[in-house]
Amino acid sequence: MLTPKTESELAEAIAAASGPICVQGGGTRGIAVAGDLLSTTGLDGITLYEPGALTLVAKAGTPVSAVEEALAKENQRLPFEPMDHRAVMGTSGEPTIGGVVAGNVSGPRRIQAGACRDSLIGVRFVDGTGTVIKNGGRVMKNVTGYDLVKLMAGSFGTLGVLSEVSFKVLPGVAQVSTVKLLGLDVGQAVAAMSRALGSPFEVSGAAHDPQTQITSLRLEGFEASVAYRADALSDLLGHFGTVLIEETNAAQYWAAIRDVTDFAGLDGDIWRISVKPSDAPCVAEALPGMRLQFDWGGGLIWALSPQERDLRPALAGISGHATRIRGDGDIARFHPEPPATAALSAGIRAKFDPRGLLNTGLMGADHANHIHA
Repeated sequence: MLTPKTESELAEAIAAASGPICVQGGGTRGIAVAGDLLSTTGLDGITLYEPGALTLVAKAGTPVSAVEEALAKENQRLPFEPMDHRAVMGTSGEPTIGGVVAGNVSGPRRIQAGACRDSLIGVRFVDGTGTVIKNGGRVMKNVTGYDLVKLMAGSFGTLGVLSEVSFKVLPGVAQVSTVKLLGLDVGQAVAAMSRALGSPFEVSGAAHDPQTQITSLRLEGFEASVAYRADALSDLLGHFGTVLIEETNAAQYWAAIRDVTDFAGLDGDIWRISVKPSDAPCVAEALPGMRLQFDWGGGLIWALSPQERDLRPALAGISGHATRIRGDGDIARFHPEPPATAALSAGIRAKFDPRGLLNTGLMGADHANHIHA
């Protein structure tokens, strides 16, 4: 196993490689391909944190928990609240901040604050030739040149191995409340979530569980503001049915939604389906009897399917993409690309990794490009 401790060692290891390399951070997302294992966990540490400038820079192997702990001490947070995959994947280890960027991992707040890539302001990485490349910077105004920052977010280690990442961060919040609607079916829930997200009440999370028929809407901010918005949102949505407002255990409640912990320990494959929120009821109709969970106002759907069943044929005609994040067998992890997009993706990979070393086959010409993540 290759375990570089510095960016120079990382560059040397890739330049000297004679065969495929399996790039891995904390190993919590269940992604593994053939080749020599290269772990980024030795690239550890926060190299710059300026709370006043809302800017943080960390080496790629830094545990997410260390980043969140440093931010919490200054009452700040990562805007996109990255998911922890360990529960649903049954993995151990520590998620790394570089792994979060590589997968563009984003939680419920994506609907308000954007995805991981939207908070990313700079990267340093080593491409497939062993060349160190940097793009963006350590301040929010540095946006010159090609936007390789966005390109690297969601590339799953196929274009280069991240060595350092820079983020803009947000202040913490004083109060979190959850407005819950009870007894809605999927169509009603999507309509209610759309109404809430289109309101002026700054909803930062919108999820629905068909098992319990609970639709959850999160409000964050100053205590008085949250209380006012919760009452106003309840009035706005009262015609959908029973409304409850809960203020306790909000952090744990939304962490469970973010991490899809209801699927943990259950047999079957787990799929991550991304569609227009208005198409969420169509997905539910196409997958009858399947256990589902809805996030992002219906735009993100988690599905627990029988083992080695490809859901994509059932979803034909619905615009979007389906990624199998857990499961064995020969079903492709990523959604097939249209030929033109596949050719473009292959061309980009050939430029950054001409020897075809980095996570070979993970996102091949017939797999989904990271721009969909």
